[in-house]
Amino acid sequence: MSAISFQNALSIHPQALLVRAGRSEVLANNLANADTPGFKARDFDFQAVLNGEVEKQRSLEMNTTNNRHIGGRVQEDYDLQYRWPTQPSIDGNTVDDNVENAEFTKNAMAFNASFEFLNRKFNGLTNAIRGE
Repeated sequence: MSAISFQNALSIHPQALLVRAGRSEVLANNLANADTPGFKARDFDFQAVLNGEVEKQRSLEMNTTNNRHIGGRVQEDYDLQYRWPTQPSIDGNTVDDNVENAEFTKNAMAFNASFEFLNRKFNGLTNAIRGE
């Protein structure tokens, strides 16, 4: 009997969740600063970061103090870029509420899809271990 390969079973979804969570923070920061004079909206290319995460493992392993701890990862900063404004305001703020809300919603839906996929995978693996 061979061991279960979680990397094969879970595919890219654990990394996608980490990257989506990071993008949510960036987009929420944009929305929180929608009325801040001179604030520049930022974002990053999800696919490029995810490809870098998978290919280069650009995150750092966390130390564990007990052999029963589950290893974790700390994300490096993403390559944030300024969003090209469709209609910059007079005060220099480049946050467009409609764009940011749409991007935040799309990101949240994709996060939920990956989370649901992982949840179903873990339920299936649990049932397989139990012999159900």
